[in-house]
Order: sequence, then structure tokens, then C-alpha cells
Amino acid sequence: MKGYDEEAEATRKAIDAEGWLHTGDLASMRPDGYFRITGRAKDMIIRGGENIYPREVEEFLYSHPKIMEAQVVGLPDAKHGEVVLAWIRLKAGESCCEKEIRDFCEGKIAYFKIPEYIRFVDSFPMTVSGKVQKFKIREQEIRERHLEEVARIQTA
Repeated sequence: MKGYDEEAEATRKAIDAEGWLHTGDLASMRPDGYFRITGRAKDMIIRGGENIYPREVEEFLYSHPKIMEAQVVGLPDAKHGEVVLAWIRLKAGESCCEKEIRDFCEGKIAYFKIPEYIRFVDSFPMTVSGKVQKFKIREQEIRERHLEEVARIQTA
């Protein structure tokens, strides 16, 4: 890729001086030389100095027998910098509570990866192409949990 069409600034941010394209994707290389995309660097949650990859927490939550789908984002937190929020869509006919999810996580994933906040939802905000809009989840939660001031201080 030579660059973004008529977007010199975007090109400078994505392509380094040696011509490498920095996509922002996190990946691991398989033994056969192919890469497995594991997440996005900008989605990484930093809680008290610990790096948390949302995809890792999501994949763990998928192992819960009642969970159909999960989306994980970081929310601003005055003490830890960020904390984990999980939006969870349950399988049809299932019911669940936050305690059940936290108990399921306890001892199986690191304590700092266990969602601080959990919301059970019927759907996720999506693009027209079917991609979850995590930024909208984060914005909604910041607004509804009155975290605007914490978010403002962290970005100042």
C-alpha cells in the first residue's frame, strides 16, 4: 500500500519511514507462517499497569454455557486507570446474574481481568456491515455511569 488516497496525515500515521504499514492489529504467527489476529492495540485495557486484551476476556466468557456473545471494553476509573466492562448477550431462554459471571471467572482468569461492570443486553450497536461499535458501548457506559469527569481528566 502506498498510502491513503488524498490523506497525507493518515498515511504518515500508518506507514513508517521504511514503508511498513502499521495496522494496529495484534497477532501471533503460527508455525506455518500465517498470522492469527488476536485483537487491536487501541482496544487494550490498562488496569493498574496490567495489560488486558478484550478479545482474551471475550473468548473466556464464550466458554460459559449461557453466553451467546460478549463484548469487552475498558471504562475510565480514578483508582486503576481503567476497569473491565462486559456486555453479554445470553443464549435464548437463559437467565444469569452478574455474580454468576464473576464466580465463573474466579480462579480461571486473573483477578484484574474479571469484569468490574457487567451489562446483559439483547443486541450490540453495529455498523451497516455488521461490525460491533465498541466505541458506542464505551460512550454509553461512560454517560450512564457518570464517568465523564474521570474520562476528561485521563485524556487531558
